[in-house]
Amino acid sequence: MINIKDLPDEELFTAGHTACPGCGVALVVRNLMKVLGKDTVVYLPANCLLVFSATYPLDAFKVPYLHLLFENSAVAAGAIRRALKRLGKEHVNVVALAGDGGTADIGMQALSGAAERNEDIIYVMVDNEAYMNTGIQRSGSTPFGAWTTTTPVGKKIMGKTEHKKDVMKIMMAHDVPYAATASPAFPADMLKKFEKAKNKEGFRFLQIYTTCPTGWRAPSEKTITLAKMAVETGIFPLLEYENGLLTVNYRPKGKYTLEEYLKIQGRFRHFTPEMVEEVKRWIDMRWKWIRTIEEGQKVVSGGE
Repeated sequence: MINIKDLPDEELFTAGHTACPGCGVALVVRNLMKVLGKDTVVYLPANCLLVFSATYPLDAFKVPYLHLLFENSAVAAGAIRRALKRLGKEHVNVVALAGDGGTADIGMQALSGAAERNEDIIYVMVDNEAYMNTGIQRSGSTPFGAWTTTTPVGKKIMGKTEHKKDVMKIMMAHDVPYAATASPAFPADMLKKFEKAKNKEGFRFLQIYTTCPTGWRAPSEKTITLAKMAVETGIFPLLEYENGLLTVNYRPKGKYTLEEYLKIQGRFRHFTPEMVEEVKRWIDMRWKWIRTIEEGQKVVSGGE
């Protein structure tokens, strides 16, 4: 398996882009492109990455990339793959890099269709938990209680009233060949999953936790700290779904409390003790589901 020391020196996602300081998306994409290599075509929908990587007439990608519409990531990437196949270029990686809004919400129909057809593409959801490019509006991936410009905090509403949509679970329900979550705070795990996705065939899905200091109202130097806290508190589990089986790649060790994670981010500044308890209840519910899947797999395996 690839490790950090094995990554090539050449940057296929170059410096000089206009991402905000501490942008988790830029960090993740830089490492992803090192793993995928030159034989790659990138599709970008409308998102922060499109804006900060391609300011006409310059762009930060040193590989071909295409942009069409917000909702078309999975189907556009699938079309690119089919065109390359007709040209006899099946060795080229095709990757769609979409945000959480373009994945969990406006792009869900195309994502589901591509997964069902098992399109031979890599789909990466860079999850910064809101529509950051257009002004920090809530998405389906925005956590419960978070402040955004469309989930304000006041006397009647205290941020987003719904919990985060579990896109990983949705992809598992499609029984895709490979799906995983990853965090830049756990680079060895993240790079391993990038490499696995590169070397597999069929539809591959990656959901990457990408801190957004601007939208989260957090210090830019806390990007990796927050990414680590999200995993350690259990709010963002590191999972892998492969060959029909779910694997937990890291089990939280209690190094941080949920309160510590929330306190760093201004989007949760208004939280009451009751709201903190509601998030804990949701985390416990998700992990109970994960453990239930694990136990069920053991029973099936033993029965065979």
